[in-house]
Amino acid sequence: MIIKLGNWLLPLILFFVIFYGMLKKVEVYETFLEGAKDGFNTAIRTIPYLVGMVVAINIFFESGALKVLALGLNPLLNKLGIPAEVLPHALLRPLSGGAALGVAAKLMEAYGPDSLIGRMVSTMQGSSDTTFYVLALYFGSVGIKKFRYAPYVGLIADFTTFLASVFVVKIFFGT
Repeated sequence: MIIKLGNWLLPLILFFVIFYGMLKKVEVYETFLEGAKDGFNTAIRTIPYLVGMVVAINIFFESGALKVLALGLNPLLNKLGIPAEVLPHALLRPLSGGAALGVAAKLMEAYGPDSLIGRMVSTMQGSSDTTFYVLALYFGSVGIKKFRYAPYVGLIADFTTFLASVFVVKIFFGT
């Protein structure tokens, strides 16, 4: 029977941390409990921000605002040579990674993962972040109320990622 090192890596790391803490005369279990308590308190503080984000995303998606926005931008996208099918993913990605992944999966199912559209959404999914999720959760959990320039910089990064994904995929994989 062959034992893989990967199966034992995490238990070995945990054992090493416990052993090292004991060597340094740290109360390992008590320290672990303190960290767990702090983690639980952080989770409790983030729940209102998560609920707010989920409600906002569902309203945006279910109201049809996403479809109206996509229809309005379609003429511009055609002039730039950007497939209109990737726009819902690009608009949802800053809001929700899960929703964007769902759109990407549907597009890959419809067009194939090796299609131009499949490659574009894959590139976008892997090279952008959920800007508003980060702002709501991480800034909110530590009590930052004034985001200042963070939303603008995040949205500029998302827009840049969208354009770069489209054009890089078109360069490498054709039109």
